[in-house]
Amino acid sequence: MKALFIGGTGTISTDVVTLAQQRGWEITLLNRGSKKMPAGIRSIIADINDEETVAKAIAFEHYDVVAQFIGYTAEDVKRDIRLFQNKTRQYIFISSASAYQKPSTDYRITESTPLVNPYWQYSRNKIEAEEALMAAYRTSGFPVTIVRPSHTYNGTKSPVAIHGDKGNWQILKRILDGKPVIIPGDGSSLWTLTHSKDFAKGYVGLMANPHAIGNAFHITSDESMTWNQIYQTIADALGKPLNALHVASDFLAKHSDHYDFRGELLGDKATTVVFDNSKIKRIVPDFICHISMMEGLWQAVRYMLSHPETQTPDPAFDAWCDRIAHAISAADKAF
Repeated sequence: MKALFIGGTGTISTDVVTLAQQRGWEITLLNRGSKKMPAGIRSIIADINDEETVAKAIAFEHYDVVAQFIGYTAEDVKRDIRLFQNKTRQYIFISSASAYQKPSTDYRITESTPLVNPYWQYSRNKIEAEEALMAAYRTSGFPVTIVRPSHTYNGTKSPVAIHGDKGNWQILKRILDGKPVIIPGDGSSLWTLTHSKDFAKGYVGLMANPHAIGNAFHITSDESMTWNQIYQTIADALGKPLNALHVASDFLAKHSDHYDFRGELLGDKATTVVFDNSKIKRIVPDFICHISMMEGLWQAVRYMLSHPETQTPDPAFDAWCDRIAHAISAADKAF
């Protein structure tokens, strides 16, 4: 079985590629070659946006699966439809669980939950891409499968609710330094983290699966924790007390400088979501998440502590956090 992965070296896709290869898939990666290629895997060095070059590169190829990990807009997938209409038996598009209805009318999320997100352009772009793909499926039989990940991580950086442009380390540094750490809202909303190794089992189970064609699936853990629990677990892994500062998500969104916390919070992480994974489990019966959220969080903290290259300072974000903390403190003192 042959699969073409567009991307294939990112947080989500790396473990998918590894597992697919272990299960006997012949993998080709199509990307710009900016990252180290996994051993034993063929590569096509090209920019997927260069449609003419890609068309020439795959002119004599046919795939059982084309896996699109770096498509974000309707135009991206329309290009892919042109490229792969007669080149694959299945096209799997990575969408996003953030596309589900915000604000939520029900905390329980199924694949039938409406797709609407007025807060985040990223999510609206994914929705439009899904609509273009399903239209192609209905009108020309384009063999699409849609996958909606939620917050998926690979254990090399600690998941947090918000961070700056230079990654997550500054949050851990604030905990280590005893500084106030911003937690959106009162920290009681539920959130789901899924390890990429667990996600890979669901994804690979959909590859060449005839029941997956024309369908959408989210692939997440069944476990949820509050943001308070997530941050406390990070602090415990660091061996430090947590100086939590709860701040309304609306306030953070309004005063987020150039950060898009309106989208990332109001359109995603500030909303309690609990995913019903019945659909993926019916299609992929062996999909079970074995890495608990606590285990995964500890793994990520240990990795960052032992890998100095992940410890990138972010003074701009640190200063923004200090300004928010000062504003909240001043408001508190005013009363």
